[in-house]
Amino acid sequence: MQNLFLSNKAYIEGKIVSPLTLSHEIFGERFLTFMIEVPRLSETVDVLPVTVSERLLTNVNTSIGTLVSVDGQIRSYNRVIDGSSRLLLTLFARDIKEIETLSDSPNVISLDGYVCKAPVYRTTPFGREITDILIAVNRAYNKSDYIPAIAWGRNARFSSQFEVGTHIRLWGRMQSREYEKKLSEDNVIKRTAYEVSISKLEKVSDE
Repeated sequence: MQNLFLSNKAYIEGKIVSPLTLSHEIFGERFLTFMIEVPRLSETVDVLPVTVSERLLTNVNTSIGTLVSVDGQIRSYNRVIDGSSRLLLTLFARDIKEIETLSDSPNVISLDGYVCKAPVYRTTPFGREITDILIAVNRAYNKSDYIPAIAWGRNARFSSQFEVGTHIRLWGRMQSREYEKKLSEDNVIKRTAYEVSISKLEKVSDE
């Protein structure tokens, strides 16, 4: 069980920017969700969803504007939206604390899992190399989380050659990204995608 926690680690610091709402309830335990604003080095921000058990919030101020740290994992789930199934991500909190100030590393992700879809290599209009990777990370009770990640530059070229089933480890940060989805000629909606932006990547030998 401890190895499963080590294979999916997320540490986030930021400001609560939404009210807490009920996410779901399991065996009488209520889980709440809220959005947290996390600064980037580029002076922009990522706004990320957090899911937390109500029992962890006994001594935590959850008012909008409160600075908190969240220690946990990235979890994925499928939900039907606009008639189609979408993969959604959330930061699942194992611990949450109020903090006075943000540290120099407010967004740290590490994952250990397996490539579960052929990587997609592309270049931006400005010539930046990007590879999209979907990684499956094992969870307890024979479940897995499916987490999108983006590699850049040298890491993009390296990971573009990965085959499905390749065992990898990666480090980076979780980010939010807005995009437009065209439903019809006259109907375009804005959506937000969440993914891990990779800063370090390695291929693991299972021999």
